[in-house]
Amino acid sequence: MNRRAQTRTDNTTELLDVLIIGAGFSGLGAAIQAQKQGCRRMAILEKGPDVGGVWRENTYPGAACDVPWHLYSFSFFKKVTFSRRYPRQPEILDYMRACARHFDLYRYAHFGVSVEEARWDESTATWTVTAEDGRCWQTRALVLGVGQLSRPSWPAIPGRDAFAGTAFHSAQWDHSVNLRGKRVAVIGTGASAIQFIPHVAEEAGQLTVFQRSAPYLLPRLDGPYGALNRFLFGRMPGYDRPFRYAIWKLADLSTDVFDEGDSPMHRLFLRVTRWHLERQVKDPELRRKLTPDYPIGCKRVLFSSDYYPALQRDNVHLETEAIDHINADGIRTKDGVQHDCDVLIWGTGFKATEFLAPIRFIGRNGVDLHEQWSRGAEAYLGITVPDFPNLFLMYGPNTNLGGNSIIVMIESQMQYLAEALERLRHHRLLAVKPEVARAFNRQLQERLSHTVWAAGCSSWYQTADGRITNNWPGRTVEYQRLTRTLDIQNYETA
Repeated sequence: MNRRAQTRTDNTTELLDVLIIGAGFSGLGAAIQAQKQGCRRMAILEKGPDVGGVWRENTYPGAACDVPWHLYSFSFFKKVTFSRRYPRQPEILDYMRACARHFDLYRYAHFGVSVEEARWDESTATWTVTAEDGRCWQTRALVLGVGQLSRPSWPAIPGRDAFAGTAFHSAQWDHSVNLRGKRVAVIGTGASAIQFIPHVAEEAGQLTVFQRSAPYLLPRLDGPYGALNRFLFGRMPGYDRPFRYAIWKLADLSTDVFDEGDSPMHRLFLRVTRWHLERQVKDPELRRKLTPDYPIGCKRVLFSSDYYPALQRDNVHLETEAIDHINADGIRTKDGVQHDCDVLIWGTGFKATEFLAPIRFIGRNGVDLHEQWSRGAEAYLGITVPDFPNLFLMYGPNTNLGGNSIIVMIESQMQYLAEALERLRHHRLLAVKPEVARAFNRQLQERLSHTVWAAGCSSWYQTADGRITNNWPGRTVEYQRLTRTLDIQNYETA
């Protein structure tokens, strides 16, 4: 029986112990932890056709992780051998599918379910979750694993829909489009764009890359493993552990880059990015265009060893003039120059600060979560929210990282979820006290105000009014300590 044949299509009427929305790394981790806690009445709702989340959706050429697989995989599941240090999208997706099979999670999965609303019932201390097709589920505990990078962002450029040629977003790559010999325009130079641009450059007749701000780039020390390493990683238990520990410790130390001030780590990263640029780009004018004009770390620091060479191909042009508007034939910049193209690719990232959208969440006394978050999303430890009992977020507000693996944070949240589910064996509800959440987030924002993310550059880490809603200001070891146990004194119980 294949994966999709195992998908349940019935409308669940029994009261669930836990319901999980999303089947990416967060959702899978939550399901594994819930199963470990003895929850058998469980459901996983996923809008797509399979597990994988962002790694199922993003299939653009060159899609890969910028964290070595030793740290970008669950510490407790190492039954898949990766072919290289930085895994590419197909391998990561295969790993996640293998994880779901190993822990028998497909039996709980309902695919093709777009959740419309989740509503709390105080009288029964349960959540009712309703899908767009009318199906409903009732659960004692609701876990949200929808991620921060799931909804493509489309900049408000005048005439965006006027283009007469083929256009698509990198997160919705149209593989039916043949780029061979075409005039291609790419808007954006973020994490996705620097991965697919080298591949597009090899096919396109002419490629114009529209850059708003230059990214900081570190070299990507990647390559396929030889036969010996493949054998050792695949057959010798624990062989990966020293690598995982070393990468984790080094990544935690890199957190100093994001503190305001001139730390040794900050200077080191700046020197390496400058060396990388000067080594790969000899033309002084192009190098000037590719030199960032903001503090390192203010926007996401990227990894690539083939992006700079791609921009120096004869068929590639880097355009730094601001875009005025888009018309039927292509893009016109502020200097009046028309850039005609046949294909327009948006490499403009995701709506990262619009947490949990477009699902509607109604908590106690009819409180709407998105209205409560109108000035920016926030949660206690990034996991629980006042007025929303028995609701737990995975990869929630302020749990993203600038320099480590999100899997480390997810595993910490899994531990906290285990404590919460154990408490719910003895209580009808857990609701974080409002004063606890306020104090936590007040201190959090104070710390964030002293990071480079508050330096004034625009990024997906912050809302339009400058509130930093995505990132954790400390090291992962601190977050691990804070989430190791659930302090019941911080919660209202019944």
